[in-house]
Amino acid sequence: MKKAYLECGMIINTHGIAGAVKLEPWCDSPEVLASLPCVYFKKGEVYSEVKILKASVFKRFVIATLEGVNDIDAASALREKVVFAAREDLPLEEGDNFIADLIGLPVIDAESGRVYGTLSGVINNGATDIYEIETPSGQRLMPAVDEFVRSIDDEKGIFITPIEGMFE
Repeated sequence: MKKAYLECGMIINTHGIAGAVKLEPWCDSPEVLASLPCVYFKKGEVYSEVKILKASVFKRFVIATLEGVNDIDAASALREKVVFAAREDLPLEEGDNFIADLIGLPVIDAESGRVYGTLSGVINNGATDIYEIETPSGQRLMPAVDEFVRSIDDEKGIFITPIEGMFE
């Protein structure tokens, strides 16, 4: 089952004395995080909504004013808090997937049907994503490029065509 709320960033600091916070975005771009109408904080299994009153991109970060956060003490108390977005508030291009939906999927040979392992993580280094695949013989890394990734079915798995020796 797909998660209703997805991690989208972390509050890393305060900004000024009026309660603004500085966020490190975990979205495709800082602009995506800055455009959200609200974020959610998670406590246990409960998500609580906080409206974003104002947000702007500053370098690679987002400076935001959140409803109910009116001074530096309230903002400081939010340091290192992960913020979530409602799935429907995040843009997703046709054919793209949220990383959260891919984690845990089997990685399958598109030709033979052999299951190599399970996607355990995605490293985003800018140029292209790198898939971390947990196999019976340890972790393997694979660029998430068209040469290797043939198709993704977020219910069945990630179908690949690896080069010889990649999973040996």
